[in-house]
Amino acid sequence: MIRAIVFDLDNTLTDFMRMKDAAIQAAMDGMIDAGLKIPREELRARIDAIYRERGLEFQQVFDELLARELGQIDPKILASGIVAYRRARESTLVLYPHVQMTLLELTKRGIRLGVVSDAPRLQVWMRLCALSLQHVFDAVVTFDDTGERKPSPAPFREVLKRLGVEARESLMVGDWAERDVVGGKSLGMKTVFARYGDTFETQVSGADYDIDDIWELVSITDELNAHASARPPD
Repeated sequence: MIRAIVFDLDNTLTDFMRMKDAAIQAAMDGMIDAGLKIPREELRARIDAIYRERGLEFQQVFDELLARELGQIDPKILASGIVAYRRARESTLVLYPHVQMTLLELTKRGIRLGVVSDAPRLQVWMRLCALSLQHVFDAVVTFDDTGERKPSPAPFREVLKRLGVEARESLMVGDWAERDVVGGKSLGMKTVFARYGDTFETQVSGADYDIDDIWELVSITDELNAHASARPPD
């Protein structure tokens, strides 16, 4: 019987990479308009290099960029980039189609909902609040809660503990097979690969289910629970 479903956040519930790209593009325009004398293609390459070094959640990327390129941080250029980035982020951080109706249907069925993210705690909650999902989930586990990233079993174990369910009673849904699927399977969770959010051109996910639309979770859950109900007791 499936009693809980755990979701990755970025590229599973929301199109994070689309938002990130739009925000970076807007920030570059803002900084160039403010006087930064770096060709656009070179500027993007240098920003991407910092993200590769520091991770996509690095919050001082423009500070570091300016320090490297100018030897100092020009406040006008920095502020222009940050403001443009935030405006673009707010307008492009949206849910994938059918996310809200799927979460509602699962809740109606009495399914407990959780999130496991490798992002820092504040960033996760800011995204959930921006998406009006802050009251939807029964448990939210971030990198700060365990200090370990997927596929380590620690964050999966923590979210299951907070949800009050066994691994065999849960589904793990995510877009990154090497982290979400492998991590969930390591504890015995059934796994669902969100192919619609895949950015790695994954051919074989290794998940129990691959989905092209999050709405498919409703039928998967109904099928698993109907099968469990029909099975004779041990």
